[in-house]
Amino acid sequence: MTNTIWNRHFETMPREQMKVVQSERLRDVVERVYYNVPYYRERMQQQGLGPEHIKSVDDLKLLPFTTKNDLRDNYPFGLFAVPMSEIIRLHASSGTTGKPTVVGYSRRDIGVWSEVMARTLTGAGAGKNDFIHISYGYGLFTGGLGLHYGGEKIGASVIPISGGNTKRQLQLMRDFGSTVLACTPSYASYLAEAIEEGDIDRDELKLRVGVFGAEPWTENMRREIEKKLKIKAIDIYGLSEIIGPGVSFECQYQCGLHINEDHFIPEIIDPETLEVLPEGELGELVFSTVTKEGLPIIRYRTRDLTRLNFETCACGRTLVRMNKCTGRSDDMLIIRGVNLFPSQIESVLLEMDETTPHYLLVVDRHNNLDTLELHVEVEDRFYQDKISELQTLRMKIQNHVESATGLSVAVKLVEPKTIERSEGKAKRVIDKRKLL
Repeated sequence: MTNTIWNRHFETMPREQMKVVQSERLRDVVERVYYNVPYYRERMQQQGLGPEHIKSVDDLKLLPFTTKNDLRDNYPFGLFAVPMSEIIRLHASSGTTGKPTVVGYSRRDIGVWSEVMARTLTGAGAGKNDFIHISYGYGLFTGGLGLHYGGEKIGASVIPISGGNTKRQLQLMRDFGSTVLACTPSYASYLAEAIEEGDIDRDELKLRVGVFGAEPWTENMRREIEKKLKIKAIDIYGLSEIIGPGVSFECQYQCGLHINEDHFIPEIIDPETLEVLPEGELGELVFSTVTKEGLPIIRYRTRDLTRLNFETCACGRTLVRMNKCTGRSDDMLIIRGVNLFPSQIESVLLEMDETTPHYLLVVDRHNNLDTLELHVEVEDRFYQDKISELQTLRMKIQNHVESATGLSVAVKLVEPKTIERSEGKAKRVIDKRKLL
């Protein structure tokens, strides 16, 4: 097993020394936002705080939180901490739920981004002899360019194909000898499906590892992708508000995502009380960026639910690890008083041979009662079965889902390829209650 580490100084730094580095950088960023960002200065003054009150990471809990709404309220550049003449790159979210969140990068920020992505790709086992096939979108979305910079920094050959045109993707993957695939896990699943149905045989490809992120996915989905694509599937995590991809990454041991905590200090809070939780507790992940110049963020509420592990990894890294996110505190569905994450449904379906990983949850409300309908694609060989056998399968899925979630659900079996595919983030939920 490859145990290559890109930046051994920081990635294997003793915990006490890391705390010293974080404290020094936290003091610096707090002073910068206090004097350069009116929003933070006002928030800190409201709490009776000045830069002099923040002496170490132990004082982080004194500082105010930042939310996505705060970025939108200060749209477009209100939270920037340097003049626009020092911003050399702008990225933004899609803005589908209101104003987009805009992020800016100084030249040094781009350097930090390249560094953390070099760590990410090295952790996945990539090196200068690899061909990295980037199917993340380029443009205002941070995924494509983030992987691009990391790939170039480690000296690999980068293929910036972006999303779309799956047939051409597979052709170039074969012709160029791509060894590393970078995309969303749902698109990796889609590519595996296209390979099974297309003219290119999997054994013609040289793929050996996949670097997947931008959406939550389960261990079952990982196993499914690894089996079909014959690769090792590595999870990565990032947010454009923090830097983009590169916030944390799995190594080849696949036992938690190493957080680049010399740049991004993590906390776990109770999403209801906002209190910092003890080590190892499950809660909402919060980040403070301590090296960014353009858009430094203090205590950003990610809404992602996870827990932290401070033990040294078998790979030798001492960086704190976060578990795969179990869901988000803001995309959690509450149905008839029961909390439901779509990933719970996915786990059930991927344990069954008769179904594909493609599904859709439709939530509605009739006579003031929430209803849940699950549309599931059936594997082609099973869809041809007798109606009575399909009915048996439908009941089997319904029983498994109800057992796992505690919710009654109406299951609708649909033909293969009828649920809309996505080359970006998969849309898993239609909540019609929002339209009422």
